[in-house]
Amino acid sequence: MIDHLIKSLETCPIVKKGEYNYFVHPITDGIPKIDPVVLREVAVGMIHFLDLRDVQYIVAAEAMAIPIGTAISLMTDIPVNIIRKRSYGLPGEQEVMQQTGYSKGKMFINGLSPGDRVVIVDDVISTGGTINGILHTLNEMGVEVAGICFAIKKGTPDISMPYHYLVAIEVEDTVKIVDRQL
Repeated sequence: MIDHLIKSLETCPIVKKGEYNYFVHPITDGIPKIDPVVLREVAVGMIHFLDLRDVQYIVAAEAMAIPIGTAISLMTDIPVNIIRKRSYGLPGEQEVMQQTGYSKGKMFINGLSPGDRVVIVDDVISTGGTINGILHTLNEMGVEVAGICFAIKKGTPDISMPYHYLVAIEVEDTVKIVDRQL
């Protein structure tokens, strides 16, 4: 079910940034191109894991969760809500503090209300910093998170609620698949 995703990960380039080996992949970086076959595999795989009953929104964080969330939205007719990296100043906008293994910043949630039931999709999880910030803010807003799914898990993230992923990887000179949930 995710064979094209796995093959594309195993053959993707690795770029060294200081001491960090960074894998460059269409699902996580949007380059060199997002193959619709791989994107479809990711979307269908996530739909397999997510409980979409009574869900009002698919929540996707900017940037690379946007194509995933959009693909799932098109397949399920559930609207996608994008958590943005800049403020729009709309009424009810909520700020998310985001801290990853290599950066920190703010993100902004618009268009969600107390009692909304959502699922969260994202391209990759490594430390859990982004998702934990989102979960904290959604909880404060009174938004129910029915499920979380990542395309790729890297490392041992610390997340405050259960989640699914399609494939787990290690990155050295190449990407090694260490687990798959499909």
